Amino acid sequence: MSARRLQKFRSVLHQRQPDLTVIMENVHKPHNLAAVLRTCDAIGVFKAHAVCTQRGIRTSVNAAQGAHRWVPVITHTHLDEAITVARDQSMQIIAAHPTPGGVDFRDIDYTQPTALLLGAELEGLTEAALAAADKHVNIPMHGMATSLNVSVAAALVLYEAESQRRRAGLYDHPQLQPSVIRHLLFEWVQPRMARYCRQNGLPYPELDEDGDLLHPPADGALSK
Repeated sequence: MSARRLQKFRSVLHQRQPDLTVIMENVHKPHNLAAVLRTCDAIGVFKAHAVCTQRGIRTSVNAAQGAHRWVPVITHTHLDEAITVARDQSMQIIAAHPTPGGVDFRDIDYTQPTALLLGAELEGLTEAALAAADKHVNIPMHGMATSLNVSVAAALVLYEAESQRRRAGLYDHPQLQPSVIRHLLFEWVQPRMARYCRQNGLPYPELDEDGDLLHPPADGALSK
């Protein structure tokens, strides 16, 4: 692996934001899922959540993950599961939905732990999701259309979050625990060895400064 790519991995992990996430409720089109995940990666979201209450959506999530492997997607069969995860991390729940009386998406403090709720392409968020949210945000619309594509809406809101967090210095120092950074760096730098260790219940070996194994496995170990 080149020194430049290794440094890129380290830089990305040092800027991940573990207290910023998205919860996608029945977003079922793979290209929209992939687009949302691409934006999540770009602004440093650590993990994303997908609520799959409709048939076929879990398969779509798997297909979209193949397009972007840098942001793990946790799937849930019930909305309450995803909401509980966010609440357990003291996150505010912000619903992106054209609700009458909702606030401008730029008026939210995204430097606080935040979960952004995103709805399906046509139906939007369910009543249960809207009721679970702390606040509803609108994106100003001055044309005939009443809403934006879910991936476009996600990008607008997430980049507002990025802007606020960057100004607050949240990208200047690692937000992830050092052990988490080491774990993920190993998986990114040594994917075959990481897979071998998981399959055999082995701890990840240590890496040197160049991303190489300090103690390489016996010949043929990875082919088993």
